[in-house]
Amino acid sequence: MDTTSKTILLFCILISLFLISSAQSCSNYTFSGTKIFKSCKDLPYLQAHLHWNYIASTRKVDIAYRATPTSPGWIAWAINPTGTGMVGSEALVAVLNPNGSMTAYTTQINSYNPSMQPRALSFEVSNIRAEYSTNEMIIFAIVGPLKNGTTVNHVWQDGNSVSHNIPQMHSTSGPNIQSMEKLDFLSG
Repeated sequence: MDTTSKTILLFCILISLFLISSAQSCSNYTFSGTKIFKSCKDLPYLQAHLHWNYIASTRKVDIAYRATPTSPGWIAWAINPTGTGMVGSEALVAVLNPNGSMTAYTTQINSYNPSMQPRALSFEVSNIRAEYSTNEMIIFAIVGPLKNGTTVNHVWQDGNSVSHNIPQMHSTSGPNIQSMEKLDFLSG
């Protein structure tokens, strides 16, 4: 292969990578129906994105958490109201059912081996639902009122194993243990 062909091939690969990464950005994503979010953040791990509208008058946040797991199974987005990291977080979970439908619910993550059974949280969650489309899972919900202001410690996760509609353990290395950060719903 001559130098010109190699240069053209390399250029095409770089353009393809750029188009793929920009296509996955949260800012140019369009939700089905009429749902519009004013703020969004491409999360640094697990091909995930968080979209939100903060409603100052009620201290609630209308969220959409999107993720493309490595294989269909489950996704979760959580707020940790008392610390950082997974343990102590309160999660919104979505599971892909064998028939292609989605189940969404809340649970508390109180250990490194939580039951992942549906449980109420210390803050209100309403209108929780999930969608699966084009290999992507989305959790929608209204969270709050937030008790500790607009800044939260949040974590997100995915896994590829589900047993009897209950998510099973996710990977314990790489991006799966790095998927946490602090977020201010006012400033992003």
